[in-house]
Amino acid sequence: MPYYKFNQNDIIYNVLKTNPKTEFYIYQTKGQGGGVYYNNQERLAGQFTGSVPNASPLGDSGYVSLYEMNVDRSDLADKTGLIKSFLFKGGSLLSYKFAKNSPAFKATHDDFTSAEYGDQIDLNYPLTASIIRKWLPNGGTDLSTTGSALKNTLNDYAVHSKHYLFEYPEDVPVADQQWDKSNQDINLISIPSIFYGSSIKKGTVELDFYISGTLAAQLRDINKNGELIQVTGAANAYGTAQGSGSVAGVVLYNEGFILLTGSWDIDKDHQEKYRNGSANANPKWIYWGTGAANETDSGKSWDIPSSSFGLKFSGSMEIPVMTMFAHAPKTLLNHSNNTTYIKHGQNLEPTTGEFGYAESEQIEIKNTTSSSYSDMTASFSKNTYISKIGIFDDDMNLLGFAKLATPIKKTEERELTFKLKLDI
Repeated sequence: MPYYKFNQNDIIYNVLKTNPKTEFYIYQTKGQGGGVYYNNQERLAGQFTGSVPNASPLGDSGYVSLYEMNVDRSDLADKTGLIKSFLFKGGSLLSYKFAKNSPAFKATHDDFTSAEYGDQIDLNYPLTASIIRKWLPNGGTDLSTTGSALKNTLNDYAVHSKHYLFEYPEDVPVADQQWDKSNQDINLISIPSIFYGSSIKKGTVELDFYISGTLAAQLRDINKNGELIQVTGAANAYGTAQGSGSVAGVVLYNEGFILLTGSWDIDKDHQEKYRNGSANANPKWIYWGTGAANETDSGKSWDIPSSSFGLKFSGSMEIPVMTMFAHAPKTLLNHSNNTTYIKHGQNLEPTTGEFGYAESEQIEIKNTTSSSYSDMTASFSKNTYISKIGIFDDDMNLLGFAKLATPIKKTEERELTFKLKLDI
Protein backbone atom coordinates (compact mmCIF):
# COMPACT_ATOMS: atom_id res chain seq x y z
CA MET A 1 0.00 0.00 0.00
CA PRO A 2 1.51 3.35 -1.01
CA TYR A 3 1.64 6.21 1.50
CA TYR A 4 1.78 9.93 0.75
CA LYS A 5 2.37 12.75 3.21
CA PHE A 6 0.05 15.75 3.23
CA ASN A 7 1.88 18.91 2.24
CA GLN A 8 1.36 22.27 3.90
CA ASN A 9 -1.16 23.37 1.27
CA ASP A 10 -3.06 20.07 1.36
CA ILE A 11 -4.74 20.72 4.74
CA ILE A 12 -7.08 23.66 5.35
CA TYR A 13 -8.75 24.51 8.67
CA ASN A 14 -11.92 26.60 8.74
CA VAL A 15 -15.10 27.05 10.75
CA LEU A 16 -18.58 26.34 9.43
CA LYS A 17 -21.22 28.61 10.97
CA THR A 18 -24.75 27.20 11.11
CA ASN A 19 -28.06 28.58 12.38
CA PRO A 20 -30.31 25.61 13.22
CA LYS A 21 -33.95 26.52 13.78
CA THR A 22 -35.72 25.29 16.91
CA GLU A 23 -39.40 25.34 17.75
CA PHE A 24 -41.30 24.38 20.92
CA TYR A 25 -45.04 24.12 21.37
CA ILE A 26 -46.63 23.84 24.83
CA TYR A 27 -50.18 22.67 25.39
CA GLN A 28 -51.93 21.33 28.47
CA THR A 29 -54.86 18.94 28.15
CA LYS A 30 -57.34 19.21 31.00
CA GLY A 31 -56.78 16.46 33.55
CA GLN A 32 -53.78 15.02 31.68
CA GLY A 33 -51.00 17.43 32.61
CA GLY A 34 -48.85 19.49 30.30
CA GLY A 35 -47.16 18.66 27.05
CA VAL A 36 -44.06 20.01 25.33
CA TYR A 37 -43.42 19.32 21.64
CA TYR A 38 -40.03 19.84 20.01
CA ASN A 39 -39.94 20.73 16.29
CA ASN A 40 -43.50 19.41 15.85
CA GLN A 41 -42.48 15.84 16.68
CA GLU A 42 -45.31 13.51 17.59
CA ARG A 43 -45.28 11.15 20.55
CA LEU A 44 -44.22 7.72 19.31
CA ALA A 45 -44.80 4.52 21.27
CA GLY A 46 -41.93 2.03 21.44
CA GLN A 47 -41.99 -1.73 21.78
CA PHE A 48 -40.65 -1.68 25.33
CA THR A 49 -41.39 1.92 26.37
CA GLY A 50 -44.38 4.21 26.20
CA SER A 51 -42.48 6.75 24.13
CA VAL A 52 -39.49 6.95 21.82
CA PRO A 53 -36.75 8.15 22.32
CA ASN A 54 -37.62 7.42 25.97
CA ALA A 55 -36.44 10.85 27.01
CA SER A 56 -39.39 11.86 29.18
CA PRO A 57 -41.29 9.93 31.87
CA LEU A 58 -44.53 11.49 30.58
CA GLY A 59 -43.81 10.64 26.96
CA ASP A 60 -43.34 14.27 25.92
CA SER A 61 -41.61 14.77 22.59
CA GLY A 62 -40.21 18.09 23.83
CA TYR A 63 -37.06 16.46 25.15
CA VAL A 64 -33.83 15.43 23.45
CA SER A 65 -31.77 12.48 24.62
CA LEU A 66 -28.04 13.06 24.99
CA TYR A 67 -26.12 10.19 23.34
CA GLU A 68 -29.53 8.65 22.49
CA MET A 69 -29.00 5.75 24.88
CA ASN A 70 -31.95 3.53 25.91
CA VAL A 71 -34.11 4.86 23.08
CA ASP A 72 -36.45 1.86 23.36
CA ARG A 73 -35.34 -0.03 26.45
CA SER A 74 -36.92 -0.66 29.83
CA ASP A 75 -35.60 -1.73 33.24
CA LEU A 76 -38.86 -3.48 34.13
CA ALA A 77 -38.87 -7.21 34.77
CA ASP A 78 -38.48 -9.43 31.69
CA LYS A 79 -37.59 -6.40 29.56
CA THR A 80 -34.41 -5.30 27.82
CA GLY A 81 -32.67 -3.58 30.74
CA LEU A 82 -31.12 -0.10 30.65
CA ILE A 83 -27.63 0.86 29.55
CA LYS A 84 -25.77 2.62 32.35
CA SER A 85 -22.44 4.31 32.79
CA PHE A 86 -20.62 3.29 35.92
CA LEU A 87 -17.35 3.61 37.79
CA PHE A 88 -15.92 2.34 41.06
CA LYS A 89 -14.90 4.51 43.96
CA GLY A 90 -11.14 4.34 44.20
CA GLY A 91 -8.28 6.07 45.92
CA SER A 92 -8.18 8.77 43.24
CA LEU A 93 -11.74 9.80 44.24
CA LEU A 94 -12.59 10.06 40.54
CA SER A 95 -16.33 10.56 40.18
CA TYR A 96 -19.04 12.02 37.99
CA LYS A 97 -19.82 15.71 38.13
CA PHE A 98 -22.79 15.30 40.43
CA ALA A 99 -25.87 17.45 40.45
CA LYS A 100 -26.73 17.04 44.13
CA ASN A 101 -29.50 14.45 44.56
CA SER A 102 -30.11 14.40 40.80
CA PRO A 103 -32.43 11.57 39.62
CA ALA A 104 -29.95 10.84 36.83
CA PHE A 105 -27.66 9.21 39.40
CA LYS A 106 -28.38 6.02 41.26
CA ALA A 107 -26.05 7.40 43.92
CA THR A 108 -26.08 11.07 44.91
CA HIS A 109 -23.12 13.23 45.87
CA ASP A 110 -23.69 12.40 49.54
CA ASP A 111 -23.85 8.69 48.74
CA PHE A 112 -20.52 8.88 46.92
CA THR A 113 -18.90 10.58 49.90
CA SER A 114 -20.12 7.89 52.29
CA ALA A 115 -19.56 4.94 49.89
CA GLU A 116 -16.92 2.33 50.60
CA TYR A 117 -13.90 2.05 48.33
CA GLY A 118 -14.74 -0.36 45.53
CA ASP A 119 -18.46 0.48 45.51
CA GLN A 120 -20.01 0.96 42.07
CA ILE A 121 -21.48 4.37 41.20
CA ASP A 122 -24.09 4.36 38.43
CA LEU A 123 -25.06 7.12 36.02
CA ASN A 124 -28.48 6.51 34.51
CA TYR A 125 -29.26 7.06 30.84
CA PRO A 126 -30.93 8.72 29.11
CA LEU A 127 -29.64 12.17 30.01
CA THR A 128 -32.28 14.55 28.69
CA ALA A 129 -32.86 18.24 28.11
CA SER A 130 -35.83 20.49 27.39
CA ILE A 131 -36.94 24.04 28.08
CA ILE A 132 -37.77 24.79 31.71
CA ARG A 133 -40.16 27.41 33.04
CA LYS A 134 -39.68 28.87 36.51
CA TRP A 135 -42.16 31.22 38.12
CA LEU A 136 -40.46 33.92 40.23
CA PRO A 137 -43.21 35.84 42.03
CA ASN A 138 -40.76 37.70 44.24
CA GLY A 139 -38.52 39.03 41.55
CA GLY A 140 -35.08 39.79 42.89
CA THR A 141 -35.53 37.58 45.95
CA ASP A 142 -35.93 34.47 43.83
CA LEU A 143 -33.29 35.59 41.36
CA SER A 144 -30.87 35.84 44.23
CA THR A 145 -31.58 32.22 45.14
CA THR A 146 -30.96 31.29 41.50
CA GLY A 147 -27.56 32.93 41.81
CA SER A 148 -26.18 36.43 41.70
CA ALA A 149 -24.57 35.65 38.32
CA LEU A 150 -27.94 36.17 36.60
CA LYS A 151 -28.30 39.58 38.25
CA ASN A 152 -24.80 40.57 37.16
CA THR A 153 -25.42 39.26 33.65
CA LEU A 154 -28.59 41.34 33.32
CA ASN A 155 -26.71 44.47 34.30
CA ASP A 156 -23.95 43.63 31.81
CA TYR A 157 -26.54 43.49 29.02
CA ALA A 158 -27.85 46.94 29.99
CA VAL A 159 -25.51 48.51 27.39
CA HIS A 160 -27.93 47.13 24.77
CA SER A 161 -31.17 48.20 26.46
CA LYS A 162 -32.26 49.74 29.74
CA HIS A 163 -34.86 46.98 30.01
CA TYR A 164 -32.10 44.64 31.16
CA LEU A 165 -31.41 46.64 34.33
CA PHE A 166 -32.00 44.53 37.43
CA GLU A 167 -32.81 47.56 39.52
CA TYR A 168 -32.61 51.30 39.04
CA PRO A 169 -29.67 53.30 40.40
CA GLU A 170 -30.41 55.36 43.48
CA ASP A 171 -30.12 58.66 41.58
CA VAL A 172 -33.11 57.80 39.33
CA PRO A 173 -36.33 59.35 40.71
CA VAL A 174 -39.06 56.88 41.68
CA ALA A 175 -41.43 58.55 39.22
CA ASP A 176 -39.09 57.61 36.36
CA GLN A 177 -38.74 53.98 37.40
CA GLN A 178 -41.03 52.04 35.06
CA TRP A 179 -39.96 48.60 36.29
CA ASP A 180 -37.65 47.01 38.83
CA LYS A 181 -36.69 43.34 38.59
CA SER A 182 -35.88 43.29 42.28
CA ASN A 183 -39.63 43.18 43.02
CA GLN A 184 -41.31 42.28 39.69
CA ASP A 185 -43.09 39.01 38.97
CA ILE A 186 -40.79 37.24 36.50
CA ASN A 187 -41.38 34.30 34.20
CA LEU A 188 -37.94 32.71 33.67
CA ILE A 189 -37.54 30.43 30.62
CA SER A 190 -34.33 28.36 30.52
CA ILE A 191 -33.12 26.95 27.20
CA PRO A 192 -30.31 24.34 27.37
CA SER A 193 -27.39 25.07 25.06
CA ILE A 194 -27.88 21.75 23.24
CA PHE A 195 -30.71 23.50 21.37
CA TYR A 196 -28.80 26.60 20.23
CA GLY A 197 -25.04 25.99 20.43
CA SER A 198 -22.85 28.94 21.38
CA SER A 199 -25.62 31.56 21.41
CA ILE A 200 -29.15 32.36 20.26
CA LYS A 201 -29.12 34.29 17.00
CA LYS A 202 -30.31 37.85 17.46
CA GLY A 203 -33.55 38.79 15.76
CA THR A 204 -34.90 35.22 15.61
CA VAL A 205 -36.69 34.88 18.96
CA GLU A 206 -40.46 34.63 18.71
CA LEU A 207 -42.97 33.83 21.48
CA ASP A 208 -46.63 33.16 20.70
CA PHE A 209 -49.61 33.17 23.07
CA TYR A 210 -52.64 31.33 21.68
CA ILE A 211 -56.17 31.36 23.11
CA SER A 212 -58.59 28.80 21.66
CA GLY A 213 -56.23 28.35 18.71
CA THR A 214 -56.15 32.08 17.85
CA LEU A 215 -52.95 34.09 18.13
CA ALA A 216 -53.68 36.49 20.97
CA ALA A 217 -50.24 38.13 21.02
CA GLN A 218 -46.71 37.65 19.74
CA LEU A 219 -43.32 38.85 21.01
CA ARG A 220 -40.26 39.31 18.78
CA ASP A 221 -36.82 40.83 19.24
CA ILE A 222 -37.24 42.97 16.13
CA ASN A 223 -34.52 45.44 17.19
CA LYS A 224 -31.97 42.63 17.73
CA ASN A 225 -31.04 44.15 21.09
CA GLY A 226 -32.78 41.60 23.31
CA GLU A 227 -36.04 43.52 23.83
CA LEU A 228 -39.08 41.28 23.32
CA ILE A 229 -41.69 43.61 21.82
CA GLN A 230 -45.34 42.73 21.31
CA VAL A 231 -45.79 43.15 17.58
CA THR A 232 -48.94 41.32 16.52
CA GLY A 233 -51.93 39.29 17.64
CA ALA A 234 -55.56 39.98 18.52
CA ALA A 235 -54.50 42.03 21.55
CA ASN A 236 -52.79 44.59 19.32
CA ALA A 237 -56.17 45.67 17.99
CA TYR A 238 -56.71 47.41 21.33
CA GLY A 239 -53.46 49.37 21.12
CA THR A 240 -51.05 50.08 23.94
CA ALA A 241 -53.70 49.28 26.55
CA GLN A 242 -53.08 45.60 25.86
CA GLY A 243 -49.40 45.78 25.11
CA SER A 244 -49.06 46.74 21.45
CA GLY A 245 -45.45 47.89 20.94
CA SER A 246 -44.56 47.32 24.59
CA VAL A 247 -41.51 45.42 25.86
CA ALA A 248 -42.63 42.29 27.68
CA GLY A 249 -39.23 40.83 28.47
CA VAL A 250 -35.60 40.39 27.49
CA VAL A 251 -33.37 37.66 26.05
CA LEU A 252 -29.95 36.64 27.32
CA TYR A 253 -28.59 35.41 24.00
CA ASN A 254 -25.36 33.82 25.20
CA GLU A 255 -26.76 32.26 28.37
CA GLY A 256 -30.03 30.90 26.93
CA PHE A 257 -32.46 32.68 29.28
CA ILE A 258 -35.68 34.54 28.55
CA LEU A 259 -37.16 36.76 31.26
CA LEU A 260 -40.80 37.74 30.74
CA THR A 261 -42.16 40.59 32.85
CA GLY A 262 -45.16 41.78 30.80
CA SER A 263 -48.07 41.98 33.27
CA TRP A 264 -50.81 43.56 31.13
CA ASP A 265 -53.91 41.62 30.12
CA ILE A 266 -53.53 40.11 26.66
CA ASP A 267 -57.26 39.33 26.60
CA LYS A 268 -59.62 41.11 29.01
CA ASP A 269 -62.55 38.76 28.29
CA HIS A 270 -60.79 35.44 28.87
CA GLN A 271 -59.75 33.87 32.17
CA GLU A 272 -58.13 30.60 33.15
CA LYS A 273 -56.28 29.14 36.11
CA TYR A 274 -52.70 30.15 35.20
CA ARG A 275 -51.30 29.94 38.73
CA ASN A 276 -51.23 26.85 40.89
CA GLY A 277 -53.57 27.30 43.85
CA SER A 278 -54.81 30.68 42.61
CA ALA A 279 -58.07 31.96 41.19
CA ASN A 280 -58.70 32.38 37.47
CA ALA A 281 -56.86 35.27 35.86
CA ASN A 282 -56.57 37.06 32.54
CA PRO A 283 -53.74 35.86 30.25
CA LYS A 284 -50.48 37.76 30.65
CA TRP A 285 -46.94 37.24 29.37
CA ILE A 286 -45.80 36.33 32.88
CA TYR A 287 -48.04 33.25 32.48
CA TRP A 288 -46.53 32.15 29.16
CA GLY A 289 -45.65 28.43 29.16
CA THR A 290 -47.86 27.56 32.14
CA GLY A 291 -48.70 23.88 32.38
CA ALA A 292 -45.60 22.48 30.73
CA ALA A 293 -44.68 19.01 31.99
CA ASN A 294 -41.32 20.34 33.19
CA GLU A 295 -42.89 23.31 34.98
CA THR A 296 -41.06 23.94 38.28
CA ASP A 297 -44.12 25.28 40.13
CA SER A 298 -45.33 22.61 42.57
CA GLY A 299 -48.68 20.88 42.31
CA LYS A 300 -49.28 21.16 38.57
CA SER A 301 -53.03 21.62 39.14
CA TRP A 302 -53.57 24.31 36.52
CA ASP A 303 -56.67 24.31 34.36
CA ILE A 304 -55.85 26.01 31.04
CA PRO A 305 -57.32 23.88 28.24
CA SER A 306 -57.81 26.94 26.00
CA SER A 307 -54.28 28.38 26.18
CA SER A 308 -51.20 27.17 24.32
CA PHE A 309 -47.77 28.63 23.69
CA GLY A 310 -45.11 28.66 20.99
CA LEU A 311 -41.40 29.45 21.03
CA LYS A 312 -39.16 29.78 17.97
CA PHE A 313 -35.53 30.79 17.62
CA SER A 314 -32.36 30.02 15.67
CA GLY A 315 -29.07 29.06 17.23
CA SER A 316 -25.50 29.90 16.32
CA MET A 317 -23.23 26.90 16.09
CA GLU A 318 -19.61 26.92 14.95
CA ILE A 319 -18.33 23.61 13.61
CA PRO A 320 -14.54 23.31 13.07
CA VAL A 321 -13.90 21.66 9.71
CA MET A 322 -10.66 20.23 8.34
CA THR A 323 -10.37 19.91 4.56
CA MET A 324 -7.70 17.57 3.17
CA PHE A 325 -6.59 17.10 -0.44
CA ALA A 326 -5.27 13.63 -1.29
CA HIS A 327 -3.42 13.38 -4.61
CA ALA A 328 -3.00 10.40 -6.92
CA PRO A 329 -0.06 11.40 -9.23
CA LYS A 330 0.40 10.41 -12.85
CA THR A 331 2.08 7.03 -13.59
CA LEU A 332 1.64 6.01 -9.94
CA LEU A 333 -0.97 3.98 -8.05
CA ASN A 334 -1.53 1.78 -11.11
CA HIS A 335 -0.76 -1.57 -9.54
CA SER A 336 -2.86 -3.54 -7.10
CA ASN A 337 -2.34 -6.60 -4.89
CA ASN A 338 -6.03 -7.40 -5.04
CA THR A 339 -6.57 -10.88 -6.49
CA THR A 340 -9.08 -9.48 -9.00
CA TYR A 341 -6.23 -7.49 -10.58
CA ILE A 342 -4.84 -10.70 -12.13
CA LYS A 343 -6.42 -12.47 -15.08
CA HIS A 344 -8.56 -15.35 -13.92
CA GLY A 345 -7.69 -18.98 -14.67
CA GLN A 346 -3.90 -18.77 -14.64
CA ASN A 347 -1.57 -21.11 -12.82
CA LEU A 348 -0.35 -19.11 -9.85
CA GLU A 349 1.62 -21.91 -8.22
CA PRO A 350 5.20 -20.77 -7.41
CA THR A 351 8.28 -22.76 -8.33
CA THR A 352 9.87 -24.28 -5.26
CA GLY A 353 12.93 -26.41 -4.78
CA GLU A 354 15.85 -27.22 -2.59
CA PHE A 355 17.62 -23.97 -3.36
CA GLY A 356 14.86 -21.43 -3.98
CA TYR A 357 11.33 -20.14 -4.21
CA ALA A 358 10.15 -18.13 -7.22
CA GLU A 359 6.85 -16.82 -8.44
CA SER A 360 6.03 -16.82 -12.13
CA GLU A 361 7.04 -13.70 -14.06
CA GLN A 362 4.53 -14.45 -16.81
CA ILE A 363 1.31 -13.86 -14.85
CA GLU A 364 -1.02 -11.68 -16.88
CA ILE A 365 -2.81 -8.64 -15.54
CA LYS A 366 -6.52 -8.48 -16.36
CA ASN A 367 -7.29 -5.99 -19.12
CA THR A 368 -10.12 -3.79 -17.89
CA THR A 369 -9.87 -1.32 -20.78
CA SER A 370 -13.13 -1.45 -22.65
CA SER A 371 -13.83 -1.08 -26.36
CA SER A 372 -16.60 0.69 -28.18
CA TYR A 373 -17.41 -2.62 -29.91
CA SER A 374 -19.42 -5.39 -28.32
CA ASP A 375 -17.45 -8.30 -26.81
CA MET A 376 -14.17 -6.63 -27.61
CA THR A 377 -11.40 -5.20 -25.44
CA ALA A 378 -9.11 -2.32 -26.29
CA SER A 379 -5.34 -2.30 -26.11
CA PHE A 380 -3.98 -3.19 -22.71
CA SER A 381 -3.25 -0.49 -20.16
CA LYS A 382 -2.68 -0.68 -16.42
CA ASN A 383 -5.83 0.55 -14.69
CA THR A 384 -6.81 0.52 -11.07
CA TYR A 385 -9.96 1.59 -9.28
CA ILE A 386 -9.62 3.72 -6.14
CA SER A 387 -12.38 2.99 -3.63
CA LYS A 388 -10.92 4.01 -0.24
CA ILE A 389 -8.48 6.61 1.05
CA GLY A 390 -6.95 6.00 4.47
CA ILE A 391 -5.79 8.71 6.89
CA PHE A 392 -2.84 7.81 9.12
CA ASP A 393 -0.94 9.56 11.89
CA ASP A 394 2.85 9.91 12.13
CA ASP A 395 3.11 6.43 13.69
CA MET A 396 1.15 4.88 10.81
CA ASN A 397 -1.94 4.25 12.93
CA LEU A 398 -5.12 4.32 10.85
CA LEU A 399 -7.29 7.22 12.08
CA GLY A 400 -10.06 6.72 9.56
CA PHE A 401 -10.80 6.34 5.89
CA ALA A 402 -12.96 7.94 3.24
CA LYS A 403 -14.98 5.52 1.14
CA LEU A 404 -16.08 6.54 -2.34
CA ALA A 405 -19.64 5.81 -3.36
CA THR A 406 -18.35 4.65 -6.77
CA PRO A 407 -14.74 3.51 -7.35
CA ILE A 408 -12.81 5.96 -9.54
CA LYS A 409 -10.76 4.62 -12.47
CA LYS A 410 -7.07 5.56 -12.31
CA THR A 411 -5.02 5.35 -15.50
CA GLU A 412 -1.30 6.02 -15.88
CA GLU A 413 -2.02 9.27 -17.76
CA ARG A 414 -4.56 10.56 -15.23
CA GLU A 415 -3.84 12.61 -12.10
CA LEU A 416 -6.58 12.70 -9.48
CA THR A 417 -7.18 14.84 -6.40
CA PHE A 418 -9.70 13.81 -3.71
CA LYS A 419 -11.21 16.40 -1.37
CA LEU A 420 -11.88 15.07 2.13
CA LYS A 421 -13.82 17.01 4.80
CA LEU A 422 -13.84 16.16 8.47
CA ASP A 423 -15.80 17.85 11.26
CA ILE A 424 -13.51 18.13 14.29
